[in-house]
Amino acid sequence: MTPPQRRRRYPGQDTPEPPPAPFKEGKEGKEGKEGDAKAPERLYVVAGPDGERADIDLVTLIVARADPPPSATPEQTAMLRLCTAPLSVAELSAYLSLPFSVVTVLLTDMLTTELVHARAPIVRQALPDRSLLEAVMHGLQRL
Repeated sequence: MTPPQRRRRYPGQDTPEPPPAPFKEGKEGKEGKEGDAKAPERLYVVAGPDGERADIDLVTLIVARADPPPSATPEQTAMLRLCTAPLSVAELSAYLSLPFSVVTVLLTDMLTTELVHARAPIVRQALPDRSLLEAVMHGLQRL
């Protein structure tokens, strides 16, 4: 984009500059001039009113329970389509390019309407079982 050119005004010259072009809505959505991208929505519009949030971590796995209903927002629809296989909240946030806080608000709404199921991640034990280690050790000694 090139900057506008400045014009020098002389005292006897009374030519007002034309007003800027009005904002027009095109076929593809909200557009100003041709080639301008659609302005992104504000996050509070996407997330809605901030109320109670579910206890969700970055590693909580989310699985869709149902298909997106017709009343679902575009963000909720995208989440439900992504969560056909278990995905963590961090992955959802990255795929949708939304902050974690907005994703938790959206997921809280979806959990209350039972569109998704949240489950804790699989936690591995800190140390393996002693009997397993002994079996591996005896197997290696026999070789």
